[in-house]
Amino acid sequence: MKIAFTNIKELLQIRDISVKKVAGADLKILPSLKNAFLIIENDIISDFGLMQDIPNLKVDKTIDVSGKMILPSWCDSHTHLVYAGNREGEFVDRINGLSYEEIANKGGGILNSAKKLQETSLEDLYKQSAERLEEIMALGTGAVEIKSGYGLRLDAEIKMLTVARKLAKNYPITIKTTFLGAHAFPKEFKENKDAYVDLVCNTMLPKIAKANLADFIDVFCETGYFSVEQTEKIILAGKKYGLQAKIHSNQFTSIGGIQVATKHDALSVDHLEILTDMDLESLQNSSVMPVSLPSCSYFLSIPYTPARKIIDAGLPLALATDYNPGSTPSGNMNFVVATACIKMRMTPEEAINAATINGAYAMHIADTHGSITKGKKANFIVTKKINSYAKIPYAFGSNLIDFVVLDGEIG
Repeated sequence: MKIAFTNIKELLQIRDISVKKVAGADLKILPSLKNAFLIIENDIISDFGLMQDIPNLKVDKTIDVSGKMILPSWCDSHTHLVYAGNREGEFVDRINGLSYEEIANKGGGILNSAKKLQETSLEDLYKQSAERLEEIMALGTGAVEIKSGYGLRLDAEIKMLTVARKLAKNYPITIKTTFLGAHAFPKEFKENKDAYVDLVCNTMLPKIAKANLADFIDVFCETGYFSVEQTEKIILAGKKYGLQAKIHSNQFTSIGGIQVATKHDALSVDHLEILTDMDLESLQNSSVMPVSLPSCSYFLSIPYTPARKIIDAGLPLALATDYNPGSTPSGNMNFVVATACIKMRMTPEEAINAATINGAYAMHIADTHGSITKGKKANFIVTKKINSYAKIPYAFGSNLIDFVVLDGEIG
């Protein structure tokens, strides 16, 4: 089916196919066309331009979007969307003064979610996760990465990744999956952490790779979790199976996770709330995409990623939600974009670039997603009537989306 969208007030993020990511001062540039048209054919963008130049083509449907804007759907490159139940009790614990680390030490946190997930059937887990996926799609997300890591044993990790693959098959949204068996240490390995690392590398990883359940591998490299040496061992094991690394690092401390990421050509390094000059220097000499998770900082009341420091150093930056039950129970990328502007001093242009084209790069899908480009997927957001795209972060509590198009399907 061929559909024409006409009288677009402003068509945002128009790019040549050669642009895979934007960095430094270029993040402030958001290419656009005013009074534009966009034509899609089935699930692909086939043409766009100024209304005065619209070709005389026969289309199956014309949609007049006067006063509305179109921009690429959000590319959320860091989520834990497949999980069981919730952790509302821990939310109250934090209000009453307990820290994230204190909650984890008393059996909460990731281990709490792992216990719930292990006890939940695949069918129930799929149903819970599908509801979350439908919600984020309606909020404009057109590509999402889903990590495991709440299983912490082989059968449960496989269950999570199986659910993620099933979601990808059943919904018109691009889903990338990541094996994060190294998310935390199970209680039974508390006194022998290296034995769990061996289990991840020698038992979990081979079976997950053989079943083709993961696109990437990830490790939580942080004080109290996985050391630099353990992280390196796990990502090297992943390399043997063709799994590129995406590393959780620098959420609470800087212990060398960024240096491991750059040494082994990780696709992204995520969190970065704590960042040293040496960390910045390491990133400057690499192809690794720094990823910020501002709604995690908001929810946990921890520092925000120093976006200005990263961008002013000439680096790229992506934004993602970190959607999970413990530290970010929200997959709303609109809120992420707004929070990046309000709390991290990113401009609307920088935030939109970070949440679209750079998010696509952080999932290795920049050839098909993240911009309005001929030949790319017809994945985009149609806003309500707004004066400027700055209203997206400005009106942070409002839903400014009229409708979403994913894989050419109007939602």
